[in-house]
Amino acid sequence: MNKFLFYVFFFASYFSVFSQVSSKYTISFENAVHHEANIEAVFTNLRTDEVEFRMSRTSPGRYALHEFMKNVYAVNVTDSKGNALKTNRPDPYSWSVKGHDGTIKVSYILFANRGGGTYAQIDETHAHLNIPATFIYMPSKAKDGIEVTFNVREDLNWKVATQLKPVSGNTYYAYDLQYFMDSPTEISNFSNRAFNVDGQTINFVLHHNGTEAELDTYFEKVKKIVLQEKAVFGELPKFDYDNYTFLACYIPNASGDGMEHRNSTILTSTRSLAEGGMERNIGTVSHEFFHAWNVERIRPKSLEPFKFDEANMSGELWFAEGFTSYFTSLILCRAGIISREQYIEGITGSFNYVWNSPGRQFFNPIEMSYQAPFVDAARSVDPVNRSNTFISYYSYGNMLGLALDLSLREKGLNLDDYMKLVWITYGEQEKPYTIENLNNILNDYAGVDFGNTFFTNYIYKSDMPAMERLLNNVGVSLTQEKNMVDFGASVKNGLITQNTTMGGSAYNAGLENGDKIIKFNDVTINESTDFNYLINTFKPNDEIKVVYKRFGEVKETIVKLLASKNYTLALFETNSLNLSDKQKAQREDWLQAK
Repeated sequence: MNKFLFYVFFFASYFSVFSQVSSKYTISFENAVHHEANIEAVFTNLRTDEVEFRMSRTSPGRYALHEFMKNVYAVNVTDSKGNALKTNRPDPYSWSVKGHDGTIKVSYILFANRGGGTYAQIDETHAHLNIPATFIYMPSKAKDGIEVTFNVREDLNWKVATQLKPVSGNTYYAYDLQYFMDSPTEISNFSNRAFNVDGQTINFVLHHNGTEAELDTYFEKVKKIVLQEKAVFGELPKFDYDNYTFLACYIPNASGDGMEHRNSTILTSTRSLAEGGMERNIGTVSHEFFHAWNVERIRPKSLEPFKFDEANMSGELWFAEGFTSYFTSLILCRAGIISREQYIEGITGSFNYVWNSPGRQFFNPIEMSYQAPFVDAARSVDPVNRSNTFISYYSYGNMLGLALDLSLREKGLNLDDYMKLVWITYGEQEKPYTIENLNNILNDYAGVDFGNTFFTNYIYKSDMPAMERLLNNVGVSLTQEKNMVDFGASVKNGLITQNTTMGGSAYNAGLENGDKIIKFNDVTINESTDFNYLINTFKPNDEIKVVYKRFGEVKETIVKLLASKNYTLALFETNSLNLSDKQKAQREDWLQAK
């Protein structure tokens, strides 16, 4: 086995296949203890007198603005001989420069202290680099090659893991700006494992404080996921340089996240493998690797090319993220990492969230996807009403994936083969798709009536299919506890802590976020009151006198308690229901390993 599998990527062909390099970076970490990196960028082959360089505002896989410029300072700009150049600042993210000699050198300091999929983190445990959050770039050189040299901390036994192509030592290459920005890099004293699938190498890099034995156990789960996801599409993608690399950081100073990239993924968690991560981190592995097909190569036209200077909006995220979320847990079940009971139990929360959300009256799945620039790790300070108006495209698409899969299976078809057809038609050829394209492929696969009905009712509109029948086909029951009540608000120590649910008991009574409930009929509410227990002592249609305080004023209202809309999903066997041979066969085809 090679010492480091990332280091052997066709060195002999270097000069024949590399495009002209016009951007070179060097990054050093002498002041890592204070989360700083020193960076120098050299831009050459400049053919116009005035040029611009800038910091990205977005990051591949994210859709909101993140304004990475806020962590850049001590910027110094010279020509090739070290002569200072005057710069102008046309906006907060860029510099314009004149009077250069065909080369511009820029040095700056980067502050970085968030170890997730979007930002960068530098300390004495690692340099965890998301490229857009780290390096300035020159838009006019976006098509040229890029080289970057990582001056690692040898005193900390650091080494480099990245999908970038090695050149020599710790210098790496990207063939253009899009690839460079899409290439996260982990620099630390990590461990690694690898296995070969059809002539390609799957690397698992892990920076953690655990044992090699724990990594061995975890890696066996990773391998099962890779093979089950390959079975969905029939083949692995053709990875650049025949390598794919999981970049995992399970350390206390990380931030929980997962982010897909073309030939790699970031996996971060504060949970160590020994303290719950063995079970709770593995879902992100399943989700992000599925993206190697769905979103990286089965690519929405709306995200191609990815824009670094503005928010990226796509109406296809219910498919790109949502269908990936559907397969995330399904693959864990097929791989035997979770039981079938755990899988069905896990569906229940998403099912209730999507089916019972008032948000479906405002937006269909496409329009929910359009909200990504406002919800995808975006920050704002003004209150919003998203609990009533928004359904995550992850969850919405997850449940649409379930609905489509079970609807197809009722016809003797399945979602695996539909995804495979999308892969062959668009992903394998790396031809970006539209929603209309997805509709047409479903028409080709399952018939025009079926395909158009599904897209018309559930994608272009917000209807939901008859899930009780579809679940029954695979021996899963769908029931509601209609004798239970739902207050329609989150209450802690008497305080309503979130916007009340539109159309719910509390909402209809005029109660709202921030109200302090004092009495519930004759019961005084205090810190020791178990409000959920209290609510469940009543029945649907009971009317309750509620005394509450709002803005310092005591008020009264009557709350008519509505029946709970919550569903429970369970395997037939859990409810002592008989499973027919047909239902058993359908379920096996759905959940068994491929």
